Amino acid sequence: MTGIAIVGLFILVALFAPVIAPGDPTEFVDSPNLPPSAAHLFGTEGQGKDVFRQTVWGAQTSLFIGFVTGFIITLVSTIIGMTAGYFRGRIDDILTLLTNLFLVIPGLPLLIILSAFLAPGTGTIIGALAFTGWAFGARVKRSQTLSLREKDFVAAALVSGESSFKIIFTEILPNMISIIMGSFISSTTYAISASTALAFIGLGNVSEVTWGTNLYWSQNNGAILQGAWWTFVPSGLCVALVAFGLSFINYALDEVTNPRLRAEKDLNKVLKGTAFRKTRTRATPVFRQSQPNSK
Repeated sequence: MTGIAIVGLFILVALFAPVIAPGDPTEFVDSPNLPPSAAHLFGTEGQGKDVFRQTVWGAQTSLFIGFVTGFIITLVSTIIGMTAGYFRGRIDDILTLLTNLFLVIPGLPLLIILSAFLAPGTGTIIGALAFTGWAFGARVKRSQTLSLREKDFVAAALVSGESSFKIIFTEILPNMISIIMGSFISSTTYAISASTALAFIGLGNVSEVTWGTNLYWSQNNGAILQGAWWTFVPSGLCVALVAFGLSFINYALDEVTNPRLRAEKDLNKVLKGTAFRKTRTRATPVFRQSQPNSK
């Protein structure tokens, strides 16, 4: 619930940004580097723009990039992974070779090169992140599909004459929902963090208001040297909180869908109601028989 509450709060902030912080976030409202006050809750940055307004409006683009990129990565990795795992043979060899190729290529340098040579913008960032981020998820889904391919219910569907398309979407896909959801959450976390990093080093569209560009302009205006911590802490804290909330959701999802973790949680609940506690030790207990008292 903690993760859902954190992420849900930021989604509401992004949706109602015009109500929470009305006005143009790029407008010069006061003197530069004013500390937080009643007039400007988060102060002003090095060019005189309101930091609170920029932080609230920055949530829109940052979350949009994160969720859209996460969806694209999950979709591509699911299609490639399930296709390779189900059909096997030559199709599996080709798709596995492609997946391994993208896993071997260093992702960060490739991401920087793509962002530097393509036209800056939200679409470029989403495309570059999706292009470099699908391979790991595809390998995981391929392994799971290979395992499910050998199950009795899939063999029964094959014997009954069902098409491969129907078997994939009605027999295999429902058993991979937890993995797909976990992949989406992880990909979204990666996209938000990576897009912020790219914008911070100046590879995004610096005219857009995002958490990453807020950090970029804070660095360019010498906020650290001037001690204007309020210009970069809000955006950096927002990125950290969203990643923290998504990680909590991912862990909770794994706990619900993983039988081993669920059983361990139930056992801990039982042990809490008794005087015993679950402990781990490498020592082997030794029982010694008491000697009779000598007379």
